[in-house]
Amino acid sequence: MQTMTISGVAQAAGVNVETIRFYQRRGLLAEPDKPLGGIRRYGEAEVARVLFVKAAQRIGFTLDEIAQLLQLDDGTQCKEARAIAENKLADVRQRLQDLQRIEAVLVQLVDRCASRRGQVNCPLIAALQPPVPSRTTCHCEHPEGNDEGCDLLRVSGHLKP
Repeated sequence: MQTMTISGVAQAAGVNVETIRFYQRRGLLAEPDKPLGGIRRYGEAEVARVLFVKAAQRIGFTLDEIAQLLQLDDGTQCKEARAIAENKLADVRQRLQDLQRIEAVLVQLVDRCASRRGQVNCPLIAALQPPVPSRTTCHCEHPEGNDEGCDLLRVSGHLKP
């Protein structure tokens, strides 16, 4: 039974009315017909759909991926849904690897800052400065030419290989 207004759906789903309208524009949620001179009415199915979208977003699915999943919502196309989830899992694993590399570089930069306390040339600040076209070495001081901590500089384009 369709008894809720758009604000009722938003409140029941814990979102803003504009979120409901945005989902409608994106095709994630149908917009019910408006009776002549009346107000559109929604039901529990729309609340459930919004909650599905929010749950999928929380675990990292994009709105495009969620739209694909919603097309499979009859529950009989588990193989296709699994393929979408496997792709998302591969993306998440890649991002985790990237974040671990970033973490390692930041740990090194923070350690360098701690070791150079009080000096004007901060290795962290130097690493984040805009690239200099002819720059082939970093400003960091490395023991015996060891510059493995300058990976961030190379990845960001601040240091030529």
